[in-house]
Amino acid sequence: MTTENKHRTMVAPSILSADFGRMNEEIARMKQCGADIIHCDVMDGIFVPNITFGFKMISDIKKKTDMPLDVHLMIDKPERYAQRFIDAGADWLTIHAEATSELIPTLELIKSSGIKCGAVISPDTSVRVLRECFPICDIVLLMSVYPGFGGQKFIERSLERMTALKAMRDELNENALLEIDGGVTAENAAAIVRAGADVLVAGNTLFSAAHPEKVIEEFHAL
Repeated sequence: MTTENKHRTMVAPSILSADFGRMNEEIARMKQCGADIIHCDVMDGIFVPNITFGFKMISDIKKKTDMPLDVHLMIDKPERYAQRFIDAGADWLTIHAEATSELIPTLELIKSSGIKCGAVISPDTSVRVLRECFPICDIVLLMSVYPGFGGQKFIERSLERMTALKAMRDELNENALLEIDGGVTAENAAAIVRAGADVLVAGNTLFSAAHPEKVIEEFHAL
């Protein structure tokens, strides 16, 4: 993805930080504020030490919004449930390299369904593990906090890791989107985009902001 054809930075509010009792209103508010896509963190209490929601939440959200759903599976053996999340309405479906021994077959399954597929790595996983699957991916997601909980502080070495992913993207699949998730704020977003990120996932930064539309506008301008 060359500088000449680089798209506008995309903003993906993470509903992990939303008020679950007002989910429809929260998503509608983010759309009105200019968000591009809704990020949905699915956690199973096994791969990560937390449990969030599953297929029904995705299906119910899909019925209430026309925004694309970016479904991030933080679950063990995602190959067991990928088809269920595809059927529930995911538009993007990302799976952790650390969670499966069937990374490439599962990515191929997702891609063959007609939605965007992506691989995710956690902070302690080398970016090199993505070389083999990079040509398949529509998205590569870099965790800049440890997966499992919202509200964590951005891990600074993620900037170097994103730069390495950008070099890999330019070599192996120039059309892949580079996404980052964890600790994204108004203060560090510019540095993250300079490092190579195309998609910024943000939770508390947006849902707790007095004027999230201004934050989104600033992110789009990066």
